[in-house]
Amino acid sequence: MQLHHRVTAVSVLIFCFGVMLGYGQKRSQHRILDTHWHAGTATWYGDPEGDGSTGGACGYGTMVDVKPLKARVGAVGPVLYKNGEGCGECYKVKCLDPTICSKRAVTVIITDECPGCPSDRTHFDLSGAAFGRMAVSGENGQLRNRGEIPVIYQRTTCTYPGKNIAFRVNEGSTPFWLSLLAEWEDGDGDISSMHIQEVGSSEWIEMKHLWGANWCIIGGPLRGPFSVKLSTSSGKSLTARDVIPSNWTPKATYTSRLNFIP
Repeated sequence: MQLHHRVTAVSVLIFCFGVMLGYGQKRSQHRILDTHWHAGTATWYGDPEGDGSTGGACGYGTMVDVKPLKARVGAVGPVLYKNGEGCGECYKVKCLDPTICSKRAVTVIITDECPGCPSDRTHFDLSGAAFGRMAVSGENGQLRNRGEIPVIYQRTTCTYPGKNIAFRVNEGSTPFWLSLLAEWEDGDGDISSMHIQEVGSSEWIEMKHLWGANWCIIGGPLRGPFSVKLSTSSGKSLTARDVIPSNWTPKATYTSRLNFIP
């Protein structure tokens, strides 16, 4: 069974104004990383041995086509997508039939939403490659032929060896409207809040959640370099000082010198 995904194409600028006016979704309270196994279902999409979606509703773009995300991406239904709050979270997924399933779990990173996925239960729509890895040797194709299967899953820490958190300045950003996406967060993997601090200021200004993993702020003119403070769903926080330079440009990515410690 294959479920087709939509890639979010709504103007982030319009969304940002909407959020600032109070129409955005309220962020959930801090929660502790739950590592228990839970029951769910899974399907797959794309090519049988494919790496999954290009882009996706979280906004990671071409990141999903290269390692360490390559072939580890997954789309989820509303239960785990959580209006974009679930973007970047990592899960272990394991199928249960001992006649065709191995004992190993596949680790996937949430990069997409599947609007056709069930809303009354937890559902994963995995890349063909990730789905097949749950099978015993030589049975990858037979497992995919089963379509939807029961699985168990658990939240797990994200690890990106050798990578530090980076900030992508989204297309369309100006000194009066700035949109950022954070990449490669170890540990929880998600972002529950983002604040920005202008050069020469002691004030931290809260950014608003747009869609997927994207955040924005309206003000200005905003003056860089900017420091960025992140918090995750379990309440961990991190501050990247002067990570975005004064001569920043849209569509550029700026890498910090630090990451969360899992």
